[in-house]
Amino acid sequence: MTSGTETGDVTGTRDKDYNLLWYVEACLSNALRLEAYVHDAERAKDTEVAELFRKAQADSRKGAELGKKLLRSRLQEG
Repeated sequence: MTSGTETGDVTGTRDKDYNLLWYVEACLSNALRLEAYVHDAERAKDTEVAELFRKAQADSRKGAELGKKLLRSRLQEG
């Protein structure tokens, strides 16, 4: 199944809602994964890579927060 074919018939959820849920989950998952990468870089004493991963982690957290805020407002609209 390609991403363009699901219109809610299979999942019971409209694409835009599902996509928003997926985005938040992906951001949170990425932030969690990056935590391990930061620790790996720190163990290797590679501060440049650790800092890159910290910045990416902050971006992922920000994306998750923005997505949650939008999702919350959409769910309240109902």
